[in-house]
Amino acid sequence: MSASQPLRDPAPTAQLSESEARLAHGNILIGTAGWSYKDWEGIFYPLGMKQRKIHPLEYLARFFDTVEINTSFYAPLKPELATLWCRKVAPVNPSFLFTAKLYRAFTHSPIAVMEPTSAATIRPSDDDERLAREGLDALANEHRLGALLIQFPVSFKNTSLNREYLDRLLRQFIEYPRVVEVRHSSWNDPQTLAAFTQQNVGFCNIDQPQLGRSLAPTDHVTGTIGYVRLHGRNYEQWFDSDNRNDRYNYLYKPSELAGWKDKIASVAERAQTTYVITNNHFESKAGVNAIELKAMITGRRVTAPETLIQKYPELRRYADTAEGGERSSLLQFE
Repeated sequence: MSASQPLRDPAPTAQLSESEARLAHGNILIGTAGWSYKDWEGIFYPLGMKQRKIHPLEYLARFFDTVEINTSFYAPLKPELATLWCRKVAPVNPSFLFTAKLYRAFTHSPIAVMEPTSAATIRPSDDDERLAREGLDALANEHRLGALLIQFPVSFKNTSLNREYLDRLLRQFIEYPRVVEVRHSSWNDPQTLAAFTQQNVGFCNIDQPQLGRSLAPTDHVTGTIGYVRLHGRNYEQWFDSDNRNDRYNYLYKPSELAGWKDKIASVAERAQTTYVITNNHFESKAGVNAIELKAMITGRRVTAPETLIQKYPELRRYADTAEGGERSSLLQFE
């Protein structure tokens, strides 16, 4: 298909392919990792939202059905904040769900930049668990917790000690829908997949620069939840940049997303609900690629923020602006 050709017109649900129907029925939820970035102002978010007291989630929920909470990784999520976020998205997108990262005290060494992370270096406290649960329970009580993402760094390898720790951690948070992200290829083995399947724990399929023994793209399904995270392929700045945000300065080409479209369809066929999260957040490139994936999976044109299309005109191949323009869509919140 050439860049000037639009996607085909919307078709009735009965005529959709299986993967398209899954997205239409809510089985595939696509969104971004985080939503509060200064460099999204005037790109994903129209200027003037703060003055109009429009919360970013009220706007983002118009275009996506999920978002991954990043702040819960850096500090336990405050329950009052979680409740606020749930109530911001409810009127805009009643079926909207959050996924949340587990607090890093459970998954990273306190000095991870200086030493490898392992069961011997991770040191969560009882207070860490109590506070983490308060935020997760607030999301769950609002019926908006789609998954708890337990994310480990590439230095966390598949050793007997680490397997024992992970097994304890999964039991510790057993009441939540759990997904594990491991970035070292040693975890991509039949024993790990069997253990996750036995515990109904999702395996997070990731796209990341292939450096050393980093995990290659997979399409594993080991529980009722399927999960995909796209980090970008910024090889030059993945480990060497002074600014951690630089590693996420990557825009996927449609040809690169096409391979993931097929993997996502494969995951969705075997999972009850599949989350697709774009983490290449620099200047809202995550928003661009999430919208493109949404259109590619459905085979239909979708809606995108006008400011995002202005910044990334290649989106016109896949998306249209909201009817009436962004000015009127902002006014509806007043």
